[in-house]
Amino acid sequence: MSTHTRQPFLLNNEFAWYVTARLIFLAGLRMTPVLLGWKLYEVTGSKLSLGVLGLSEVIPAILLALPAGVKIDRSNKQRLISICMLLYFFVMLGMLFVTSDYFIHTTSPAAVQWSIYALVAATGAIRAFSSPAFSAFLSQLVLPTQLVRATSINSMAWLLAAVIGPGVAGLLMGYTNVTIAFTVVSSLVLIAVFCMQNVKQKPVLFKPGNTRTWESVKEGIHFILTQKALLGSMTLDMFAVLFGGVTALLPVFAKDILHLGPEGLGWLTAATYLGNFIAIAALTWKPLKNNQGQKLFYVVGGFGLCILVFALSQNFWLSFAALFVSGLFDGVSVIIRGTVLQLFVPDEMRGRVSSVSSIFINSSNELGQFESGTAASLLGTVPSVIFGGCMTLLVVTVTWFKAPSLRKLEY
Repeated sequence: MSTHTRQPFLLNNEFAWYVTARLIFLAGLRMTPVLLGWKLYEVTGSKLSLGVLGLSEVIPAILLALPAGVKIDRSNKQRLISICMLLYFFVMLGMLFVTSDYFIHTTSPAAVQWSIYALVAATGAIRAFSSPAFSAFLSQLVLPTQLVRATSINSMAWLLAAVIGPGVAGLLMGYTNVTIAFTVVSSLVLIAVFCMQNVKQKPVLFKPGNTRTWESVKEGIHFILTQKALLGSMTLDMFAVLFGGVTALLPVFAKDILHLGPEGLGWLTAATYLGNFIAIAALTWKPLKNNQGQKLFYVVGGFGLCILVFALSQNFWLSFAALFVSGLFDGVSVIIRGTVLQLFVPDEMRGRVSSVSSIFINSSNELGQFESGTAASLLGTVPSVIFGGCMTLLVVTVTWFKAPSLRKLEY
């Protein structure tokens, strides 16, 4: 009779420490949009200021993304991630100061506003290195046969942090104050730095020789352009999030439409990620089989419909449900895109490809925030979100016909 040894959920000790460090680190970072969004809208009363908040992060992230990818491939990833975490820690201390009652009462609203923008821009610059480095490091911690499962667990950790962070931030803002909240954020980031030291340094796989930075960048871009399914999945997600994202306007919906406090904002922010987490947890145990490309189109379309429901809702529970279901759809999308990225990219190019991916995916969130804030200023809050949901459905329809290789994707 044959025996079968079940693998531990976290696969090995180093991967367990990596996931723990990333979970704690991201829980701290995911608290900041709630804290800054609420405080900035409270200080300025401007919807456009919420859009500029996203723009201030995305500009340095995009400008540095491609050279950062080359740096990541040439670097010791464990050391690079640790440095990025430490830099985040000092930026969070800065945010603690500029959002404090002392700074707000001794300076002008404009000084508070631009200080926040400057610190958020610093996080964008750091993120250009940290986010792709985390993704690229993953494949060095597990066996190739464990990569699909590791990708799902990694996504679950991100989403668990994205649920916990906003919820805790809302509660801390509601029952204490923003200074205590940022003290918690800073502490979490510092704890994550120490956890990351339990992961051993790995060899650098990329051997650049005489290849210059720009030539290495072009290699990464060329690889993505030749992988039509990979390019199609990135493009579909980018435009869906760009138009359909409502994160920037949640403080406006919470305060002006649903008449909630910061606790309510925290739960609205967490709703999408809660749906993400449940979908990804389910798909970790029972992976999608067959026609994954078609299913990607279906779930992105469902995401767009949920955004329309959210736009028209004036009830907290209906709004929460719409965001939660949109998260379920988005969670399926995350798994498909993440699996394609891990399976189709060779180890020596993961940093560069992950950096290009971050331009498509991560940066679309902040560009979407700017689009939302600008559209809300011009069209009004609810009409701007309706416009975004309709544009998401249009993007899905156009991509269905223009990207047959993605529609036919199976793995």
